[in-house]
Amino acid sequence: VQLQACGGGLVQAGGSLKLSCVASGSDLSNRNMGWFRQAPGKEREFVVAFTWRGGTDYADSVKGRFTISRDNAKNTLFLQMNGLKPEDTALYYCAGGRYNAGNHYYAASYPYWGRGTQVTVSS
Repeated sequence: VQLQACGGGLVQAGGSLKLSCVASGSDLSNRNMGWFRQAPGKEREFVVAFTWRGGTDYADSVKGRFTISRDNAKNTLFLQMNGLKPEDTALYYCAGGRYNAGNHYYAASYPYWGRGTQVTVSS
């Protein structure tokens, strides 16, 4: 599975961005498909995921502001980010898990990663 994320940019606090992640080589079904982010000097952290069991899970820090969605026909994952805050500034990665396996919360359970797209929120 190859993943390519795009849509990052510079936005003022309170603004919005929508990230996209196009998958090739396999479909997105029955896998954990998630977004992670990594700020300078910090560990990569979980943001949100579709789980292979059919659910969704959001980090507390983004609940009510971020929304994950997908277009299965286009093999594309999206992350709509509203109400952005300076602390959301990070390199955002989309990630794909194995079929019907893995804990969606942990980066180590995802073997497939996109290159990352930078999101910068100014105060």
